[in-house]
Amino acid sequence: MRPERFVVPLVYIPPLLKSLTNGQEIVEVSGKNVREVIQAVEAIYPGFAARICDGDDLRSGLAVTVGTKLATNGLREVVDTDSEVHFLPAISGG
Repeated sequence: MRPERFVVPLVYIPPLLKSLTNGQEIVEVSGKNVREVIQAVEAIYPGFAARICDGDDLRSGLAVTVGTKLATNGLREVVDTDSEVHFLPAISGG
C-alpha cells in the first residue's frame, strides 16, 4: 500500500522503455484514464507515446495493468489518483 502523500498515479516503466524516460523506473503523472496518463508521460518524455501506442490502441505485444487488474478497456481504462499503472510485455502461452 502506498503512503497517503501520493495523489497522482504512479507509472512503472518497463526496462526496455527506460531509455525513453532517462532511466526513470517510476514516473508520477496525472490522468483520468490510461490515454491521459500516456499523454502526461509523453509531455515529460517525448517519444514515449509512440513506443506505447499504435494510433488509438496499445501497441501489439503490450499489456497494461491499473492497480492489480489487467486493463481490459485499453486506453479508456479508468485510472484513480492512487493507482499504479504498469506497461508489460504481453505473454501468450500454448
